[in-house]
Amino acid sequence: MKRLTAVLGVLALFIGLALFAAPKADAATLIKIAGMKPEGEPETISMHKFGEYLKKLSNGKYEVKVFPNSQLGKEDSYIAQTRKGIIQMCATGTQTSALHPAMAMLETPMLFDNLAHARRAMDGGPTFKLINKGFPEKSGLRTMNAFPLGFRHFYTKKPIKTIDDLKGLRLRVPNIPLYIEFAKACGISGQAMPFAEVHGALDQGIIDGGDSPLSDIVSKKMYEITPEITLTGHILVIHSLYINEKFYQSLPAQDKAWFDEAAKKAADYVWNEMAKIDKESEAVILANKGHITTPDAAFRKYMHEAGERTWELFRKTVPNCQEILDSAAALADK
Repeated sequence: MKRLTAVLGVLALFIGLALFAAPKADAATLIKIAGMKPEGEPETISMHKFGEYLKKLSNGKYEVKVFPNSQLGKEDSYIAQTRKGIIQMCATGTQTSALHPAMAMLETPMLFDNLAHARRAMDGGPTFKLINKGFPEKSGLRTMNAFPLGFRHFYTKKPIKTIDDLKGLRLRVPNIPLYIEFAKACGISGQAMPFAEVHGALDQGIIDGGDSPLSDIVSKKMYEITPEITLTGHILVIHSLYINEKFYQSLPAQDKAWFDEAAKKAADYVWNEMAKIDKESEAVILANKGHITTPDAAFRKYMHEAGERTWELFRKTVPNCQEILDSAAALADK
């Protein structure tokens, strides 16, 4: 009896170990998604929200792991990883225009009057669809949504009250042809440099300021060196969640629907919160002795004209450029 009990005990132990070591049949599929922004900013918020919604919709079948703040490399690196299927998803903006020139029009200068106008065009709207026409075939990526990071505004050491105050300013711009051309059209001396170098360039007097969404101005505390914020709203920064097209097409129909709905809900969340995020950012700037100026009608007209001159870049590279512009104009507030 003792020997039988011992044998049964050993058998039970081996069965237990085998069960412990065996993979669970209902183990979640891990989805990796990479981005460039730090925690708390709209891009990263959108990635986390996508994960929450996908997990809930799929009843735990999918688990999303977010890699923010360029943890998996710079934008071009993690975009390449997504295209190759090393990771399934990423978040980025007009960097994808290297694969499909029309994607640069996500950030067309002076295209949108306000967030509501942009949302009608971009939140699954006709402008978004026209920009993405042919993109999956060229890139191996699918654009899941579009959401705002905020309108870009000038931050400077001295106030910008008139057009003459703007002309000749040495302002940092991203090293992107569209941004460089827009600065030139405004009469600005655009200084192309990475955002990480801006603080040092300001301290050394190399530049007088730059432009960014309010959330970036706050997260980087730009108001400490450049307390003058001018609400020009000249470019709405649009980012998207992208997914490897082969992976997406391999999903069952129900799973695709979950991914689509999660992406839509994540974008909706950011669109709904964007005005609040901007107001909170303004409050932080004012509380830290920054100043906020709203340009007059003449200044806005000048900016619009400068923006429209940059549209010529798109006409040279994007076959359906005019159709895209017209679709956005048709959705403007009447």
